[in-house]
Amino acid sequence: MSVRLHQRPPFRAEHLGSLLRPAELLKIRHKIDEFQGKPSGLEKDLAAVEDTAVKDIVKTQLDLGFHPVSDGEYRRHMFWGSFFPGLDGFEEIQNPDIDIFRLYVPDIDAFLEEGHKPGESVICTGKIKHVGSTYVNEWNFLKNQLPEERQGEAKLTLAAPNWYHLRYKQGRAYPESVYANDEEYFKDIAAAYRAELKILYDNGLRNVQFDDPNLAYFCSEKMLSGFQRDNEDADALLDSYIKLYNNCLRDRPADMHVGVHLCRGNFVGGRHFSEGGYDRIATKLFRDLDVDTYYLEYDTPRAGGFEPLTHLPRGKNVILGLVSSKVAGLEDREVLRGKVLRAAELVAEGTGESREEALGRLGVSPQCGFASHSDGNAVVKDDMVNKLKLVRALADEIWPGQP
Repeated sequence: MSVRLHQRPPFRAEHLGSLLRPAELLKIRHKIDEFQGKPSGLEKDLAAVEDTAVKDIVKTQLDLGFHPVSDGEYRRHMFWGSFFPGLDGFEEIQNPDIDIFRLYVPDIDAFLEEGHKPGESVICTGKIKHVGSTYVNEWNFLKNQLPEERQGEAKLTLAAPNWYHLRYKQGRAYPESVYANDEEYFKDIAAAYRAELKILYDNGLRNVQFDDPNLAYFCSEKMLSGFQRDNEDADALLDSYIKLYNNCLRDRPADMHVGVHLCRGNFVGGRHFSEGGYDRIATKLFRDLDVDTYYLEYDTPRAGGFEPLTHLPRGKNVILGLVSSKVAGLEDREVLRGKVLRAAELVAEGTGESREEALGRLGVSPQCGFASHSDGNAVVKDDMVNKLKLVRALADEIWPGQP
């Protein structure tokens, strides 16, 4: 368990990395998509549009007073980016066989409910090996938009190491001829992440956020019922994912801040996939997972109450995702302030510290990104800016003078 208390990062006013893409960027991406992976001749134009868009969104964040600046995930189609396809041993496939999936995993289940099946997926086809960073160019461009003294504040979001495991039925995440069991598979996944983090650290990255809806899915009674029907142990699987994370992070330097963001889905239009409070996973999540900060969805009742925060140990932070990125309406700032104070009381109750001490380990943010999928949520840029202004104003009210 982490014993150091990283501060700044995290910051009092945070966001979750993905931001609405400008229309010009979406337009050229949609044109390229029409070529279905074949060369379009537009790749150089896309890079130039991305560069301009990233520069603009960095300026927007700085103007709004945010310190954990991201590139908006503007070079990605989906929030997890290109890590897994960039590894030896993984392959992106079109129209995968539906029989390989756990149909009760919330995002798979949601697509099937609408009459769709997964159009593509990434599967393990051979021995996994890290052969070069697919994130480092994104990071280097971002950091070079900032003064040197601000580069360590900037944030890069990473794919969850379990992302292409939970969705597949037991034994279907990898060929049995390559890996005999999950332990062997996870060992190579962790080695790949350690290699990636070292490259990013050597290039100046100090602020990492893993995006992991899968962990929040373990709060879903509907999914857990599916595991029971299959006579699988969901608790043991969650334990294995926590062990996987800790193995990924075992060599990280002390000055690298690592957080994990949990939400219940954030697809096109802001669609969510699951419901359920953190109660069921809180002890393991907060005490066993070796990260510094938890970015938690908390904008609606589907995420439950703050009571699980009594399990947060000293030395760790929580960013309360109180502001919705899915709808345009602005929340009442005084109501949000009351929620922060209530959360601090429960954190303090769990550790025996004062409410003021507990407040020292909290911050606020939107509950998720504004465009986890490149097409974005059902909001426009002005809505996003107003939401971010609200987050900044709330943080300034509760923690005056702090970034």
